[in-house]
Amino acid sequence: MEYSTLADEILRGVGGKENVVSVVHCATRLRFKLKNTGKADAAGLKENPGVIMVVESGGQFQVVIGNHVGAVYEALVKGSALSDSGGDDTGEKGSLFARAIDVISGIFTPFIGIMAASGILKGFLALALACGWLNPESGTYKVWFAASDAMFYFFPLVIGFTAGKKFGGNPFVTMMIGGAMVHPLMIAAFEAQQPGAQAEHFFGIPLVFINYASSVIPVILAAWVSCWLEKRAMKILPSALRNFITPLICLMVVVPLTFLIIGPVATWASQQLANGYQFVYHVSPAIAGAFMGALWQVCVIFGLHWGLVPLMINNFSILGHDTMLPLLLPAVMGQVGAVIGVMLRAKDARTKALAGSAISAGIFGITEPAVYGINLPRRRPFIFGCAGGAIGAAILGYFQTTAYSFGFANIFTFTQIIPPTGFDKTVTAAIAGTLIALVFAALATYFFGMKEEAVAPEISEKAKADNVQAPRGKTLIASPMTGACIALDQVKDPTFASGLLGKGVAIVPTTGRVVSPVNGTIASLFKTHHAIGIESDDGAEILIHVGIDTVKLDGKFFTPHVAVDAVVKQGDLLLEFDMQGITDAGYDLTTPVLVTNSDDYLDVIPAGVGQDAGEQTPLLTLLR
Repeated sequence: MEYSTLADEILRGVGGKENVVSVVHCATRLRFKLKNTGKADAAGLKENPGVIMVVESGGQFQVVIGNHVGAVYEALVKGSALSDSGGDDTGEKGSLFARAIDVISGIFTPFIGIMAASGILKGFLALALACGWLNPESGTYKVWFAASDAMFYFFPLVIGFTAGKKFGGNPFVTMMIGGAMVHPLMIAAFEAQQPGAQAEHFFGIPLVFINYASSVIPVILAAWVSCWLEKRAMKILPSALRNFITPLICLMVVVPLTFLIIGPVATWASQQLANGYQFVYHVSPAIAGAFMGALWQVCVIFGLHWGLVPLMINNFSILGHDTMLPLLLPAVMGQVGAVIGVMLRAKDARTKALAGSAISAGIFGITEPAVYGINLPRRRPFIFGCAGGAIGAAILGYFQTTAYSFGFANIFTFTQIIPPTGFDKTVTAAIAGTLIALVFAALATYFFGMKEEAVAPEISEKAKADNVQAPRGKTLIASPMTGACIALDQVKDPTFASGLLGKGVAIVPTTGRVVSPVNGTIASLFKTHHAIGIESDDGAEILIHVGIDTVKLDGKFFTPHVAVDAVVKQGDLLLEFDMQGITDAGYDLTTPVLVTNSDDYLDVIPAGVGQDAGEQTPLLTLLR
């Protein structure tokens, strides 16, 4: 599926451009701030083959895409001229907590990738020093250290820019405020301070010079004050003077205010926050580890993990290290272990392939494919992954494993926990705890996390022709249309072909009719009428998706004959469609017929692949 097509479908699903206040993206998901979440079609987006999951949390409407989210975001912004600015106050306010999460994610999301890369490079340099590969006095080390440290040293500039955009002000003004905080003149004044020496003054008010390099909270507060002042100045000043007088006012007022009040107060608050975390952590590091290891992935699912990111960064700024980041490593690898268990136990080739790709993403800290695509739908693997994370993180907490640079929790985190003095027992504990988390989750999932799979006996051709009832323990799904039956992996859409939405088959129709394959209830009918969901009387959830990308027809050429919640009998007419019109419009008529709750069955076995299917002939066998 082309990214522009997926972007258009997502934009319609969130209620259109006019319903979007702002949109940003992180490693795997689009994060929308909407004016009215009631206008968004979360259920419809979840059915979209290009969408992994939809989550509403933290004041955001989050659409999980996967590793190619950046390309989808570019297509979305390019095709709709949307902005990632958060300054429009017309959106739903939500709770104070939700608004805080929205602000934090909006400020940090734009540069999370380069921040993680900088942390990884710092970890590599620590490894190189510990192994004697580099000398700290060498030019090679200094150049790479500057590359790894620039992001963190100049945090006030970077955060100043993104905070200005999030608060709806001029981001270049707030970036210059951050630049003033780390200006060499101010750093030199801080370093030249002597105890008992006479203080410098700003119009008679004593100045307290603080090293704001790597700081977080002071510049966020300064940016908010600047944006507040800017909005009021813009309302008062004549239009001919706004463009240069407003920035002038902000710089002349907010920069001194930052050095006099905002900076010292925010620095004090930052120190108290860091000390408070240290106090709680040292009460029982093992319990703190178990708590974080068990609940981190739950926070990730709802986007609440952003509330902890500033705390970790603040620890690095104030303390020079952080003990929270290492605790997340077993939580991540616990989910990877659960996916390994699924892959080893599954007999379906598509499940194995999907699990394999999720493992590769997971070891680099991107757990959404593993969680949403494999573990969470099966429930037990996700629980075992969280349990493994709790056990492993408790070990890391007990030994007080510490990280010395910020980044995603992934395989590279091992290099970031090497102390400046070299390898010690905390590194060994990190490796042991993470391996225990992974192995526990893998074994628990393999032995207890999945239903036993079985290979179904073949249904004879005579039985198919006679349309006999399924033997005990099986359910037969009849064909909803007439046409050529093909294997699902031959469908020219990777999401359908991979089986991500469920097992089944596809039919290339020869007539423009869809009839009910079972006795049941209409569970969903897309607004564009191209797809119907049915829940059979015995619990099978069936999706009939007429054509590929036909959602773009917006209902043209489709005539539904049922409504949601209608009770239907096998063979009842559900939908008619104009085959010639759809084909002339350039769309593929191949129709996937899926059992979306395939995980509730031991197996879903196609019948008649490679042959012609008629209405009501056996199509799928479900094994219980």
